[in-house]
Amino acid sequence: MNIVNLTPHPLKLMLEAGERTVPPSGTLARCVENATKAEPLGDIPLVRKTFGEVEGLPEPAEGTVYVTSALAAQAAWAKGRLDVYCPGDPVRDADGRIIGCRGLCARP
Repeated sequence: MNIVNLTPHPLKLMLEAGERTVPPSGTLARCVENATKAEPLGDIPLVRKTFGEVEGLPEPAEGTVYVTSALAAQAAWAKGRLDVYCPGDPVRDADGRIIGCRGLCARP
C-alpha cells in the first residue's frame, strides 16, 4: 500500500510494530476557505469562515491512500472518498506537543 502524505508535515506513525515516517509529498490538500466580515467584538475584528471543496486531492489510485488534515478528510468523506484518511490518536511529548500518531482515522 502506498501512503501519500498531503500535509506539510512528516507523518510519524507510532505503531506496535515500530515507527514509520511518511514525508510530505509536496502536494497539499486543503479546503477552499471563504471569509466574510462580521460585526466586531468590541474593538476586535471578526470574520465568519466557511470551508468548501478540497483542492490538491489527487484522483483515486489503486493501492494508494491519501492522508490529509481532519478538515480536508471530512470534506473528502462527504464526497464519498474512502481512500482519504487523517492522523489518528495523537502521541504527545512531556510538554504536550504532538510528536506522532498511533494510526490513521477513517471515514466514520
